[in-house]
Amino acid sequence: MSDALDPRWPKVLSLTVHEFRTPITVVQGYLRMLLSERGGAITEQQRRFLEEAAKSCGRLSALVDEMSELSNLEAATLTFNRQPTDVRAAIRAAAAHLPPLPDREVPIDLHLGDSAAMVHGDPVRLTQAFTAVLAALRREIITEAPLGVREAPAADRTFEVHIGDPDALAALAGGDRPVFDEWRGGVGLSLAVARRILEAHGGQLSAPPGGAKAGARVTLPLR
Repeated sequence: MSDALDPRWPKVLSLTVHEFRTPITVVQGYLRMLLSERGGAITEQQRRFLEEAAKSCGRLSALVDEMSELSNLEAATLTFNRQPTDVRAAIRAAAAHLPPLPDREVPIDLHLGDSAAMVHGDPVRLTQAFTAVLAALRREIITEAPLGVREAPAADRTFEVHIGDPDALAALAGGDRPVFDEWRGGVGLSLAVARRILEAHGGQLSAPPGGAKAGARVTLPLR
């Protein structure tokens, strides 16, 4: 597979976003009307059915938003509000605002430096990228282990953090940097968006060696 980007790819994504967004908006509108009983009274069972349909429609809408972001990132048209940004603060913000898992609790075990680690970047986009990585790896932990976030020694003017379960963290201590699998089920396009955001900041998202799945290494250039 060539590393060169097919120029049709962002256009296909953009067209798909347009074609999906219109019917989703229509369906969401009718669901809101039914739930507000503008079309007549509904039973509690019907309300539950409609609420579940509305949740699924919301997930589709979120996926379309991610597709739109991915299209803009691939086409290099996404706007970044670059400014001096503390990457440690971005990671802490991402960990603090992770949505709860529906079936279990996986704690986040943060080990970061106390001082600021400044990068030239967009704080909102970087927090978004770290949120996606943390959320995706957290849902892959099936044991009672926490998701560890460990700042690692790095080359001069480089910030490096390892994220994963205990097995992944041990594997990440090695020097190999395999390609991170961003195409995983259940997380939409959030990881694909996250990788491109990090790369737009001069960073890299890589995987643990040896097949440890629930882990990632993130590096970013410091100011």
